[in-house]
Amino acid sequence: MDERILPGVLTLLIVAVAFALMWWGWRNKLKRQGSVGELPAVPADLGAALISVPGQYVVTTTAGDWLDRLAVHGLGIRTPAVVHVYSTAVVVERKGAQDLFIAAGELTEVGTKAGMAGKFVERDGLVVMSWLLAGTEVDTGFRTAEAGAKRPLLDALTALLPRNHGDMAENDVEEVQGTPLTKAPLDGEETPAADSNGKNN
Repeated sequence: MDERILPGVLTLLIVAVAFALMWWGWRNKLKRQGSVGELPAVPADLGAALISVPGQYVVTTTAGDWLDRLAVHGLGIRTPAVVHVYSTAVVVERKGAQDLFIAAGELTEVGTKAGMAGKFVERDGLVVMSWLLAGTEVDTGFRTAEAGAKRPLLDALTALLPRNHGDMAENDVEEVQGTPLTKAPLDGEETPAADSNGKNN
């Protein structure tokens, strides 16, 4: 065999094996996570959202393990999204994937992280919601499109926690940089990181 051809063939074989191993690992992960329940449907009677924040759905992992990405229900795939906070629930509207419905009673903790399962940003750059999915505790990460929108979203989510539920009224909708957060459009582009002006690049 031509000496110039052999390295190319070996490289193709290595790449093929790597993809095969990745596919095998993802397939096994799906099988292991078969016990994770179905995503609940979004009720039609939620009313108007108290606050809606556009950004990027990052990932959902098992609670406390930011590397254990959930593969079922498309939960491991990043996508543009909008988080809608209602008086009784949270809805993560994902582009090209099923929406996540989190009843206030299923929300267990709200916080921030610098990264989750392949997405790393600045310190406290991700909003993380811990909640119960059919009895399984999971963590869902979200990156706001506007850096200034993170605090109002955190406040709204924290108010929904069982110990605080009922404290947030409809007139508590915040504004970010003069633009109301309600009725935010679903952006089809990748959410950028933060720049010096307080916007995420």
